[in-house]
Amino acid sequence: MIKKSSIAVLICLWMVSYGLNAADLPRTKTRINSGWKFKLGMPDGTFYEPATDDSSWETVHVPHTLELTSNNLNDYEDDKFQTTFQRKVGWYRKDLEVAADAKKVFLEFEGAHQVTDLWVNGKHVGQHSVGGYTPFHFDITDYVQKGASNQITLLVDNRRREDVPPDPGPFDYIKFSGLYRDVYLVTTEPVRISFNWEAMNAGVTFTTPSVDAVNLNATIDVKTHVVNETAKSRELTVVNRVIDASGMVALKMENAVSVLASSDALVPQIGAIEDDLRLWSTEDPYLYRLQTSIYESEKLVDVVECKVGMRKFEHHPREGFLLNGEPIELIGANRHQHFGYIGDALPNSLHSKDMLQFKELGFNVVRTAHYPQDDALVEACDELGILVYEEAPTWISIGNEAWFDNLEKAARVMVRNHRNHPSVVIWGGGLNHRGYVPQVHLAIKQEDPTRLTASQSSRWTGWQTSGLTDIYGQMIYGPVEWYRHEPMLGMEGPESIDVVARQKLDPLQTGLIAWNGHDYYTFHPSNGRWKDRVRPGGLMTIFRHPYGNAHWFPAEQRKTPYLHFATQWNPDVEEVVIYSNAEEIELQLNGKTIARKRPDRSGVLKALAHPPFKFRVHTYEAGKLTAIGYQEGEEFVKSSIYTPDEAERIQLWVDLKGRDLKASGADIVPAYAYVVDKNGTILTDWEEPIKFDVKGAASIVGEGAGINANPVSLFKGHAPVLIKSTLDAGEITLTARSGSLKSNKVKFESVPVSPEVTVAAPFVEVSKVRVDVGGEGQLVQYDWTPWTIADNQSEAEQSFDELGGFTATLSPAGDGVMRSLGEMNVMGKYGYAFGEGLLVVDGEGLELRLKGLSAGEYTLRTFHHAPRSNTDSMDPNKDRLKKLNVFDIAHAGKLEVAGSQGATTVSISNGKMLPHEGGAFAQLSFSCNGADDVVVKITDQQREKGIWFNGFELVRTKRMLD
Repeated sequence: MIKKSSIAVLICLWMVSYGLNAADLPRTKTRINSGWKFKLGMPDGTFYEPATDDSSWETVHVPHTLELTSNNLNDYEDDKFQTTFQRKVGWYRKDLEVAADAKKVFLEFEGAHQVTDLWVNGKHVGQHSVGGYTPFHFDITDYVQKGASNQITLLVDNRRREDVPPDPGPFDYIKFSGLYRDVYLVTTEPVRISFNWEAMNAGVTFTTPSVDAVNLNATIDVKTHVVNETAKSRELTVVNRVIDASGMVALKMENAVSVLASSDALVPQIGAIEDDLRLWSTEDPYLYRLQTSIYESEKLVDVVECKVGMRKFEHHPREGFLLNGEPIELIGANRHQHFGYIGDALPNSLHSKDMLQFKELGFNVVRTAHYPQDDALVEACDELGILVYEEAPTWISIGNEAWFDNLEKAARVMVRNHRNHPSVVIWGGGLNHRGYVPQVHLAIKQEDPTRLTASQSSRWTGWQTSGLTDIYGQMIYGPVEWYRHEPMLGMEGPESIDVVARQKLDPLQTGLIAWNGHDYYTFHPSNGRWKDRVRPGGLMTIFRHPYGNAHWFPAEQRKTPYLHFATQWNPDVEEVVIYSNAEEIELQLNGKTIARKRPDRSGVLKALAHPPFKFRVHTYEAGKLTAIGYQEGEEFVKSSIYTPDEAERIQLWVDLKGRDLKASGADIVPAYAYVVDKNGTILTDWEEPIKFDVKGAASIVGEGAGINANPVSLFKGHAPVLIKSTLDAGEITLTARSGSLKSNKVKFESVPVSPEVTVAAPFVEVSKVRVDVGGEGQLVQYDWTPWTIADNQSEAEQSFDELGGFTATLSPAGDGVMRSLGEMNVMGKYGYAFGEGLLVVDGEGLELRLKGLSAGEYTLRTFHHAPRSNTDSMDPNKDRLKKLNVFDIAHAGKLEVAGSQGATTVSISNGKMLPHEGGAFAQLSFSCNGADDVVVKITDQQREKGIWFNGFELVRTKRMLD
């Protein structure tokens, strides 16, 4: 519960800079995944006792599963209730050093299956029993000995529970086991920012009440929850910085707050980015960093950081989904976190890799079926530009009152954990298959009113509408009950090309999230329809190798040249199917053209941008088949296949695309062996198994574990193997061999990795003043500092408090005339600033002198706009120039702006309406030594006309957290 506290609400932009060495940050976060002692079973054991001898226990590294599994789930005969498979407990022990100067000490868990008890030095700290898919933490400050080694014991219990969803079942997936997500040691000061999941509005909450995709501005609301665990009231300053991708602070918000002893405070701040805003989108996923700092006087007492994005996601009753005001059709897939052999225990790299593969397929959305997923997955979606539909852990069953309480808690923690991520746009507001659930929807809306909720309907259960939720989400398996009274999102459905086409045919069908991205484990009866207990998803195997219709999606979704043969060229072929985003394809057989045609747009396929190309085979001839794709008559893409020949050799591929293998002891990279002929054609009928050997800084997952991980038979044309790193970085050699085939060997390396997590990265602090120059009666621009100058002065001077204080003077460089203009209206962004100003007529130009600037790095922008077009004729009589109407004095069209460290030119804007991109400005960067004046000279390149000067912006930059 957040207690009341007195908060002095004073928001100041561009204020005092605070510096600190990054090595001395008051908050530390260390990944403690390596070197755990592990014992399976014995739930009633007393292994938490300090004297326990664990020397014979297995040494493991997190992420870790209680047991590896074969593709047949170790031959268990469970049904969808999963009553026995991996329904065990695991004991984990680790000695942990805690620094002598640590104040507050926490253990943070991203997730563990499914009930977790913690003991420190033999004393029970607590239990987490909400479920296996949500993060949690324990405060162990009072249990540890600082400056000494401490014994940590975990009991991770995956036994069936009536009150922990998705138990008690049934569910059409496996709930795997173990300490399967990252674990951290976190230390802070007793005055700290809370964890996001501690309570509603805990931690840091980032929202954008408005995002204007037309004028490119955003309103930013940040709430920071500060905890004071000391015995006295603390006078604090909360600073939130929004930092762009170059490290520059784009917005700084600063509040003073008084937090009572043993109390807390929620500090609200609001600001805006009006200049140079970059939007986040699926095409351009631009990210800012939100760095939240707590100071006492000028001492930093806590800091946290997260990545954020500015985007507007809407659901329109007729136009469907809009992202930044533009319609977007959601095309993607559901994602189970299951992976071959390791179950749910994926390292972060495999979560990220899944989303990289989604992006390569052209997907713009993922639904996390059917539970909250790893932070690494959502972070990858932020980085890659993939929208996320995330839901609490359910399938189809419902439980007792305690079960619903835990479901609500899981939903709330899910929102708190991922609410600041721009990729997350939809929360599941119900139970999978059963549709919306008021308790879930209302809890989510209370936690996060800014995002949409969706029902989770199916045609065989529940009310077939969105109900209380915002979006009608339906499973597109056969005909559905739908009256086109509201848009419908296919949140599940076959990955069939025809199904995608039917969705695109109707504008009220707003997208399809196919079932499923990957094959996954289940005890659902197969009736012989799939291999072992791996249920096919139709896009990628459980080892993440694409197959089937996966190869069509890039043709439909991507813009880069693409062509894929969906058919082998062999004597049995009757039709050649090609996926491509070309307009037309020419088919050549052994160098001779046999056909040229456009894609098949029959029936519903007409709704697709790039339907398949289909060529009937009338006469077969062995050899080389080549497809040439054309765009606007020009060759666009080209590819060839061959008639399969005799098996000759093995070809190995280690999938390190877009990633490294980290020497964490638990990182994993999949590799695939193919049997190919002399032309490199992949063969699918080789019957002998493939044997893998690895040497160096790695091992093979499942080697010798009796789960058929090595050797492996071909499946869909490949044999997979998982390579796991050791704690030492180094060279790795992987070899694959089989029977009489020529073996293949590949070498690659793992890279070192630090357990220390970067809490806050360096940034460039920006202090700024904007000065609106004009004559008496000028309309001053909001939030700018006015500098009002009387007409016909020979020199103007003004002192400024900003940037530590300085004085500026404006004067003709020679003996010219300086005229001021006030109360002039100009339409457009910053029209008040550009509407008035000075017009200086001097052959030597205009001089801006800055005196008393503190030492540092600066950027100066000078603004130049003629409020009204006027004559080109210049009166040379200076006395008359002093009396003429300002608009009767000719002005220069191009200026040179020069300082001691550089020069630039600017073509000025003019008229009653500013250009869409804004008024003209010149920009210079310079260093100041803190002693010498800075002089900037602005001249008409022709040295014969007036110089318009409307104001300036002076920015001082300073690199922080170095």
